Amino acid sequence: MHLTVVSSLDSQCREAATIRLGRTHQNSVVVLHDLLDGSLVLRRVYRDGRLFERETTVLEHGCLSCTVRLDVVPTAERLGACGFDHVVLGLPPGVAAGMAVAELHRGLSRPAVIDNAVLAIDAADLDDHIWDRHTLYESGFTSTPQDERTSGEFLIGEFGQVDTVMVFPGLGAVLTGDQREGSGPWRVGLELLGQLAPHANVVGPAGEFRPGCFDHAEAAARNRPGVVRVPLDETPGPFRTVLHKTVRPLHPGRFRDALPQLAIGTHWLRGRLWIASAPTRRIAVQGIGPRVWLESTGNWLADSVDAARGTESAKETGDVDAFLDWHPHHGDRGTVLAITGRSEDIDPAEIRGLLDRCQLTEAEMELDSGVWEDPLELSDAL
Repeated sequence: MHLTVVSSLDSQCREAATIRLGRTHQNSVVVLHDLLDGSLVLRRVYRDGRLFERETTVLEHGCLSCTVRLDVVPTAERLGACGFDHVVLGLPPGVAAGMAVAELHRGLSRPAVIDNAVLAIDAADLDDHIWDRHTLYESGFTSTPQDERTSGEFLIGEFGQVDTVMVFPGLGAVLTGDQREGSGPWRVGLELLGQLAPHANVVGPAGEFRPGCFDHAEAAARNRPGVVRVPLDETPGPFRTVLHKTVRPLHPGRFRDALPQLAIGTHWLRGRLWIASAPTRRIAVQGIGPRVWLESTGNWLADSVDAARGTESAKETGDVDAFLDWHPHHGDRGTVLAITGRSEDIDPAEIRGLLDRCQLTEAEMELDSGVWEDPLELSDAL
């Protein structure tokens, strides 16, 4: 059995994508799941564009993960048993493709191949989604009050997971009659997509779709906290991505003061930090639109029990970045930061100068690590 999962925040984009994907294989079936108020799951199943099943189920605990585990996975299992070769799963808005793929691998009793993980969006809405401060629940994308993700956080997570982004006019365009394709916001969205998802195949309504290109290991590597991937083409257009690396630890106070300047006006800030107040901790940093946060991802490989194995340890743990960047003296330790934003708001020289000035000086490198204050509260992070 072959499966394709489709995630989205827009039901119109999702349905347009699933209709097209249902024609990519012989003997395909399309399933649309929606989680409604009152823990009610609506399931619709189509073959050759015709609805042949419509059912509702009330869940005891109505959340997106329960919907996947208790309805999406069993439906895929049942349709595979019915003899369908390809099942297209249109996930409830807000369900992450990675979570659905993990539940399918865990819950299916029969062998299955994930052909594609697809995100369906309205390109004209992308810029606004990144900067929206509202949660998915507040914006009406999910019916789960506990869902505190913003639309930007959801989309950045999906860009790392999926192999394909399909762009269609969304529900707002359909309701208002707006001509999205070719408009200024549409073109801006496509340019931004090239910076946020450089690996993805971006498919328009008439574009070429590549079936069977999902790579689970690569998706997992892209989504590892602190990992940085940048566009191959760094020619500045409306948007640009600036990448900078530093080889000495960052002064915690100077970096705390510089962080607002690094983050202001940026669509996506991501990377890993080597901070003098927590020198053994690999600190991941991420900023999406108006939100910025830091988290410890454990020790650097160079500070772990098997540090002597160096690059071999990096390869075995799947840490491609550590393997490629391994230094003979400081191993995988170091700061790597990528910042994406509008070209007029992103000054590469200013960003690199800010980060370089955050590094410890040669004299400061001679001091004991215990002398540093910890304004970011990272020294006790687990």
